[in-house]
Amino acid sequence: MDLLLAQIASVARRMWKYRWYGVLAAWVVGLIGSVAVFMVPDRYEASARIYVDTQTILKPLMSGLAVPSNVDQQVAMLSRTLISRPNVEKLVRMADLDLKNKTKAQQEATIDAVSRSLSIQSTGRDNLYTLSYRAEDPETAKRVVQSMVSIFVESSLGASRKDTATAASFINEQIKNYEAKLEEAEARLKAFRLKNIELMAGEGKDSAARISEMNNALERARLELREAENARDTAKRQLAGERGGSELPDLLAGSQGFNTPEIDARIETQRRNLDVLLQRYTEAHPDVVGTRKLIRDLEEQKAKEVANLRAQAARNPVSALSGGGSLAQQEMARTLASTEVQVAALKARVEEYSARYRQAVNALKTAPQLEAEAAQLNRDYAIHKKNYEDLVARRESAAISGELDVASGLADFRTIDPPRANNKPVAPNRMLLLAGALVAALAAGLLTSFIVGQLRPVFLDASELRLKTQLPVLGVVSRLVTADDRRRQRVDLVRFFAASGGLLGVFALGLAAMAIIISRQAG
Repeated sequence: MDLLLAQIASVARRMWKYRWYGVLAAWVVGLIGSVAVFMVPDRYEASARIYVDTQTILKPLMSGLAVPSNVDQQVAMLSRTLISRPNVEKLVRMADLDLKNKTKAQQEATIDAVSRSLSIQSTGRDNLYTLSYRAEDPETAKRVVQSMVSIFVESSLGASRKDTATAASFINEQIKNYEAKLEEAEARLKAFRLKNIELMAGEGKDSAARISEMNNALERARLELREAENARDTAKRQLAGERGGSELPDLLAGSQGFNTPEIDARIETQRRNLDVLLQRYTEAHPDVVGTRKLIRDLEEQKAKEVANLRAQAARNPVSALSGGGSLAQQEMARTLASTEVQVAALKARVEEYSARYRQAVNALKTAPQLEAEAAQLNRDYAIHKKNYEDLVARRESAAISGELDVASGLADFRTIDPPRANNKPVAPNRMLLLAGALVAALAAGLLTSFIVGQLRPVFLDASELRLKTQLPVLGVVSRLVTADDRRRQRVDLVRFFAASGGLLGVFALGLAAMAIIISRQAG
């Protein structure tokens, strides 16, 4: 601690030794600072206050139909981005600040100066914005603020229209993309269904459900076939008992000649039935296939009957030409023929259902893969369709929102305080600048004395000499101070305090004069 105090004292004595250098530097810096303070031009400020009303009656009424926009956030972002280079360039042209610019460098300097002098302040939740600008001429400041108000309002409207147009363009582009995707998905789904049309017959059912349905249909057809066969056998037994056990070929012989009217009637009936079935079903339908098979069987049966009648006529011409049975026998024969037709049709149906069932069982191995592929195609199609419908709905909503913004505007801009310039300068604060110049002068004087003391060091006592040189000091020669020396020291001290006090006095007078001038301007 003692060493530190000794060093501080040594530095202070060196600075005192070169005090006149410091006084000179303080006077020079003080004079330069004072001249600079008075040379700074006055700056006048113009300002305007704008209220932004974001509440309109149309937007609550259109809730749900139009896209709600955060107007407060848009206005706040607009206020923060208003002082941009394009807007400042437009402001310079509107306020005629570029008339004196002859070079590009001067134009850039003007734009930079305007950007630094512009100010936009917001009070937050009240939506009040204060636009201000400082210039050397009050009329210029007022003109700049008026132009800035116009740009503020125009930028808000332009931004709203631009956002609406951009959103509509983007949505239309997405709708075109999803239209193409939806068409591709529909084409894939159509191709898959055409390729697997037999397996896709049961829409919405899996393979197990379709096989179970086929099995049930096959069992019902088999049951109906057994019932028809039982009915046929019963008819045969009744007819055989009525004729005394005669065989079926004898019962079915024609009444006269080689004609078979019953078989012909049955064939004609089945052909009419076939025409009706073809109007309702395709060639592959089980009833159509069974009817065609029955017609072929009846035609074969007719050929056999004609051959038998010819043989009987050859053996016993008289018996072949005789009458053929009672009315009851003829009715039983017709019933038997009807049951034969039903049995043949049911046999064809059972065979068809059996073939389908076997085919479905064989296809069961590949069914899971086909079902998974169908589910994937349906899922892709559903997703694309949903997105497409959502985009179309959003496009309509965006169109309504754009029309709503055009009708009601982004917000209502109200000028609370019109652009007005203060006739009294608001800058610079010369009193503060003068005080700063005084502080700078004093600091320059102290710094100059310290630097000179470090550049031209002297040893003021023996201990400092011994510490610096690391050599033993054998003795010290003292200097006798005479009366003349003491008188010169007093005169020098008086001069120093006079010079220092004069510096402080000059600055004090300058501050007092500045205060008087400011008070008169305020009055």
